[in-house]
Amino acid sequence: MIRTVSASLEPIREKVEAGERLDAREALSLWDESVDLHELGELANLVRERKNGNAGYYNINTHLNPTNVCVYRCTFCAFRADLRDPRGYVMDDAQILARGREAVDAGSTEMHIVGGLHHQKDYDWYLGVIRVLHDAYPTLHLKAWTPVEIDWFRHLTKRSVREILVEMRDAGLGSLPGGGAEIFHPEVRDKICEHKADTDAWLDIHRTAHSLGLRSNATMLYGHIENAFHRTDHLLRLRALQDETGGFQTFIPLAFHPDNTRLSHLSKPSATMSLRTMAVSRLVLDNFDHVKAYWIMLGIGTAQAALAYGADDLDGTVRHELIYHDAGATTPEVLSVDQIRRLIREAGRDPVERDTLYHEVVRDGSGWHSGAKIPSGAVR
Repeated sequence: MIRTVSASLEPIREKVEAGERLDAREALSLWDESVDLHELGELANLVRERKNGNAGYYNINTHLNPTNVCVYRCTFCAFRADLRDPRGYVMDDAQILARGREAVDAGSTEMHIVGGLHHQKDYDWYLGVIRVLHDAYPTLHLKAWTPVEIDWFRHLTKRSVREILVEMRDAGLGSLPGGGAEIFHPEVRDKICEHKADTDAWLDIHRTAHSLGLRSNATMLYGHIENAFHRTDHLLRLRALQDETGGFQTFIPLAFHPDNTRLSHLSKPSATMSLRTMAVSRLVLDNFDHVKAYWIMLGIGTAQAALAYGADDLDGTVRHELIYHDAGATTPEVLSVDQIRRLIREAGRDPVERDTLYHEVVRDGSGWHSGAKIPSGAVR
């Protein structure tokens, strides 16, 4: 039970405790700074513990960004480079396989693969990234290609999204990451990423992936030019698609980092805004089992605190992350397993290693295997 809740939150508290869905008006009201952040966090924590008990999830993962050359020029992106930019790079098969070898040697269960849309690389190059890694390291789950990339592949090949996803799946694609969502509302999306896959395309690609048995994540980039209405609209669109397909696993709120972007005049979101975003997301997305506090973007302290504001997952060891560090993230490039388990314990949670599909990972002297599926609502 919640200890004390202000009068403004009382009707929402009653609905949350009864397991009833918040409507759009109620969701929008939670962004108001007059709503006490800590009381909001208590409500979100009630939902978090109802779904995930005291578990604090993490995984051992590594990132692969095969190229940073990109045809698009999103205003919020510090990672992209032009073809002739000295910063531009393209990894060859040997480099990609070396990254896979490093991941396996480090005990990784997952490789997170996203990158630029290189206009001189054809679709088969991107398909080959998946195939060469899966053939060499079949136990490594490949979480790859946001809808922005899948939509680019559709443009390159003139084939359907379904055909592309089937071919990627058959080559070794395990699931889709949640990037490229940014903010769905056109008032914002048209200003920060007007040329890349629009909202309908993003949602439809996830819908198609779910119909093929591919699970996926979802994100929201907050703390730039959007406002509370846009954030609420974004969450409600995700909730509606999850009602339809049930294919989303995790929601990840992504804190905007302005350094080296065309929005560098903006300040990055405060810790209090990040915690409010976490709590509101947990309360609105009642049909998502997991909400992730991505420590790379939040900072370690805020990510720890988020485990009491609705988040149940810290992401993972995150080796070789480039995109957010290029935009000014000052967090470490990688955390050890001991470090991430300590952070979870310090937050009062029980560390649980999971694989990409939320099976508990069991390790012994000879390696690892996936155990039972982690059930929603299981109390540890």
